[in-house]
Amino acid sequence: MRKSIVAGNWKMNMGLKEGIALFSEISELVKVEVKGNQGVVICPPFIHISDLVQSLTANDKLAVGAQNCHQSDSGAFTGEVSASMLSSAGAVYVIIGHSERRLYFSESNVQLAQKLDVVLKNGLIPIFCIGETLEQRNDGSYFDVIKSQLTEAAFHLAEADFSELVIAYEPVWAIGTGLTASPEQAQEIHAYIRTQVAEKYNQTLANDLTILYGGSCNPKNASELFAQPDIDGGLIGGASLKARDFVDIIKALDQK
Repeated sequence: MRKSIVAGNWKMNMGLKEGIALFSEISELVKVEVKGNQGVVICPPFIHISDLVQSLTANDKLAVGAQNCHQSDSGAFTGEVSASMLSSAGAVYVIIGHSERRLYFSESNVQLAQKLDVVLKNGLIPIFCIGETLEQRNDGSYFDVIKSQLTEAAFHLAEADFSELVIAYEPVWAIGTGLTASPEQAQEIHAYIRTQVAEKYNQTLANDLTILYGGSCNPKNASELFAQPDIDGGLIGGASLKARDFVDIIKALDQK
């Protein structure tokens, strides 16, 4: 049975004290209220990672991840952070290929393939993001976009390495816009991703792959989205900055 996960992407928000306080509030609410076995991941800014990891206890259901890393092990890349650095700080997950990285920092599928390689080499779990823009959705090319993102960035991986990935489907047109893909639209793409993985590797791997929805998920729509057979959780942006909202989204997976 594949794992269900809710991951919070804090983006460039929260000072250190505020981040520690929010993490602690989320952790306590999860301990008391979350009854299922779903994974909970917090991906804060880099400056928080070590402190949040150190605050974890044996009973915590939370894991800490990062929002990005460089594709090189080390070197003269001022301002960048390597996968080995993230691992040394205690991170378990790292988001790769978020639509904002693709848009604002021009990350290509070739570059993302390199990032996946170095992340896996360092024993981290990639949350690999794919998804189409509004223009691509409207012109009907979104299946081709999803297929090319998988093929060019991830399908070079050996089966054992690909099985370590978590995929996050981000309809780019629904991120930070207040728009949300309908449950049927989201399910259609999640099922398509699973079909592509089955064709490339095998059906067992496709069935076991965790695929998250990442487009304006909130406490009001989470249950309906998570009820879809191929949606295994969410990559949550703005709602992850409010402990109550984030935990309510996590609880929507209790019925999965």
